[in-house]
Amino acid sequence: MSLGEREVPRPQSTSDADAASSSEPVFRPPTAADGQRMWEITRDSGVLDVNSSYAYVLWGAEFSDSSVVVESEGRVVGFVTGFIRQSEPDTIFVWQVGVDADQRGKGLAARMLHALFDRTADRGVVRMRTTISPDNTASQRTFGAVARDRGLTFGGEDFLSADLMGEGHEPEDLYTLG
Repeated sequence: MSLGEREVPRPQSTSDADAASSSEPVFRPPTAADGQRMWEITRDSGVLDVNSSYAYVLWGAEFSDSSVVVESEGRVVGFVTGFIRQSEPDTIFVWQVGVDADQRGKGLAARMLHALFDRTADRGVVRMRTTISPDNTASQRTFGAVARDRGLTFGGEDFLSADLMGEGHEPEDLYTLG
């Protein structure tokens, strides 16, 4: 069973059975209303490039089909922003992955990537690309694990040099799961 098939709908009542299932994370497309929370997660991470809150609101409004948020107990605790590449309509490009500090170590980043892959497969997506800086071994491991879980190859190549990125920014290598 793929991770996307284990998505749990929001509970509709407050019975004991529903209360127990509400602790299971819910993976869903973001909305514009999730944008501010996505921005907060980014800001609080201390490592992600922080864009304006408008960018995250816009992402939830305009790129929800190619992005995902995860809720725990009714609160957004993580997100993946992505888009279908115009030059490669069978490829989703992941822009950012963010998880609340108190939710890290639970495998939510990988589960969101699986959920996104599963959800975009009906649109013909068979490959995922992302950029990762050379020192970000945690992201390299996460994307590598998703590739292994799905039986895909995983590799990186030089892409955006540090001089293009501005002062203090590492280069961004292009990784492909396909």
